Amino acid sequence: MTKHFLGDTATLLGRSLRHITRSADTIITTTIMPIAMMLMFVYVFGGAINTGSKSYVTYLLPGILLITVASGIAYTAFRLFMDMKSGIFERFQSMPIARSSVLWAHVLTSVIANLISLVVVVLVALLMGFRTTAGLPAWLAVAGILILFTLALTWLAVIPGLSAKSVEGASAFSYPLIFLPFLSSAFVPTATMPGPVRAFAEHQPVTSIVNAIRALFTQQPVGTDIWIALAWCVGILIVTYAFAMNTYRRKIS
Repeated sequence: MTKHFLGDTATLLGRSLRHITRSADTIITTTIMPIAMMLMFVYVFGGAINTGSKSYVTYLLPGILLITVASGIAYTAFRLFMDMKSGIFERFQSMPIARSSVLWAHVLTSVIANLISLVVVVLVALLMGFRTTAGLPAWLAVAGILILFTLALTWLAVIPGLSAKSVEGASAFSYPLIFLPFLSSAFVPTATMPGPVRAFAEHQPVTSIVNAIRALFTQQPVGTDIWIALAWCVGILIVTYAFAMNTYRRKIS
């Protein structure tokens, strides 16, 4: 059964990746906004923002990476919606393939596409002055957090991708996710925020994830942030996976 599932998923993953390679503008589009945002904040607003860090781009980058993921997963919802409307799911049901492999192929495609976008954003950040003393273990830890975060948000994207009534509805869910880093420590320290905003910012998932990645990049003690970040990512992943699979079962039943 496991071999059957893995083989089906690999085949369908190849199909999804071919769609990505035929429309490279997808990855380009998902990287343009985060890069433009990074350029604007560093070169327009950076001089007026005091973060206590010598390099604002180094302070800013973790939040921009999360925005990159939030922007990229909208295309997962879009691709799922288009597959639902085209009737491809009905054709897959008539074939002897593992049902969940259809979703996993889309999810893994999202992870691969987002990793490419993240690499592009990091390369641009390096050109803008981003520097880090992080070694291989720290980079692997950052990659692990970002992959978990991408998986969690991608399974969230599956839900509107399967249940939306229009293309706009399928991708509109990502807008609040893109906005969420603005209410966190991604752009400014939370200590500078008014009381109620600060309370929200310090207890939402983006802040702990950003703080953990920032500490890993700067080789500072990560404290409890990394465990809180992992708990948020795993918790969101479990909940969204359960809801996505339930939505999928209802759609194909």
